[in-house]
Amino acid sequence: MSQTTLHATGPKVAIVGAGSFFFGRPFIWNMTHSPILRSGTMVLIDRDPEVLSVMEALARRVVSHLGVATQIEAHTDRRAVLPDCDFVIPSFSYRNAHFRGLDCTVAAKYGIRMCSGDTIGPGGIFRALREVPHLLSIAKDVAELCPSAWVINFVNPSTVLGIALAKHAPQVKSMALCDGPHEPHCTLRLLKHVGLLPGDATAVPPRMLARLDLALTGVNHFSWVVRFRYDGQDFMPVLRDRLAKRSEKERRELAIQASSIDVHQNADAKARFNADYGLQLMDLFGAYPDCMAHTKEYVPFWQGLGRNPNDPEPLTVFDAVDRQKKMDERWAETCAFANGSKPIAEFIAKGAGDHATDIIESMWGGLGRTFRVSTPNRGAVSNMPADAFLELACHLDMAGIQPLHVGEIPSGVRGLCQRILDCHEATADAAATCDRGLLLRACALDPIMPNLVDNRLLIDELLELEREALPAAWSQPARKALTGSGLS
Repeated sequence: MSQTTLHATGPKVAIVGAGSFFFGRPFIWNMTHSPILRSGTMVLIDRDPEVLSVMEALARRVVSHLGVATQIEAHTDRRAVLPDCDFVIPSFSYRNAHFRGLDCTVAAKYGIRMCSGDTIGPGGIFRALREVPHLLSIAKDVAELCPSAWVINFVNPSTVLGIALAKHAPQVKSMALCDGPHEPHCTLRLLKHVGLLPGDATAVPPRMLARLDLALTGVNHFSWVVRFRYDGQDFMPVLRDRLAKRSEKERRELAIQASSIDVHQNADAKARFNADYGLQLMDLFGAYPDCMAHTKEYVPFWQGLGRNPNDPEPLTVFDAVDRQKKMDERWAETCAFANGSKPIAEFIAKGAGDHATDIIESMWGGLGRTFRVSTPNRGAVSNMPADAFLELACHLDMAGIQPLHVGEIPSGVRGLCQRILDCHEATADAAATCDRGLLLRACALDPIMPNLVDNRLLIDELLELEREALPAAWSQPARKALTGSGLS
């Protein structure tokens, strides 16, 4: 990597989708708290003027309370504020809970159970159809108006959108993120989990990092700890032991709850039985699934199939009503902070930074920190292709991304990752081209989709139900796009 240039003033950073449920508030908090970022410009972009006015009011209250020099720009038209941006963070989503609910409800009719429904299966595929065209439109504007800017995608399905940027907008510098593997918090969590740090530890001592050999990789939401050694000791058996104890606890709770009809329906789908599912995967593949709340959705084992589908039970389906309730509650709190009915000091006290702005802080300030991002493999995982779009620990600076060496990953994990990536690439291509043949191919490659007849019926049903959120080209008669394939 080339030597990073240190900057006297902070960067101009735009968030597209300022009202984001997860990322809008942390973006404001970190931009105003980081000594490197707070001398820069915060650009808030949202196409809903009411949402934008709330987020702008919140940002101005924070800046005023802290007495920092952060400049604020806000606009519903991104083209008006993109010029001179150094970083652009897509974080948008249109009626997220509503459309995920549609995806999951229709999928369940075809025997497909999704506990999250936004990165794999019909949920991931159709969310990509909704989001990729907007992302590529943003990338086109970036290439024209701020061609030196980094695009840091924070929209799910993160890997699909990252692949879409890499393949269909190669003129922009880009990476893709998830909040889960945010460093140093990810490493801190694992060290505490195996007892190498106490539960109240808030940071990883630098002396420990030099003695730690931690390899964590895979596809976003399908990531695995494949090596965990400290001072030469293998801690993978410790991870398995902790997982087994949590699994046993879950099994005991299942026995107690078995008489309650409503327990399963009311349970948090993403949290339910993660240790039990995870233990079975670790024993199968010899690697620790580090994102089990999502990973369990990427494999067919708990889809309720076969003669013995209830060990421990099929996946609980995503609850869109509950998600919308949580989003509404958070938005009401955001409005209260913005209009002054809740003290801004409370927002500041309970806030924290986010993955994207932590990365920007390190890149702009030349801090040399390591982060986990999704990016082409380029040899980091030696038994996967160079262009495999993997979640990898990387050195990042303004010059680019350098994935750190992982080595080989277990063959079973490698095979699953490759199939998921093939599905994701077909999904990205279908979303970029509105090609029904590629869409059917993506569904056929997806590890939890059923058969070709059901896939075709499901595609037709969701394309019709979600017409308002999809490009008009999807409403046109099917095109014979894949010559001789028979897939159209």
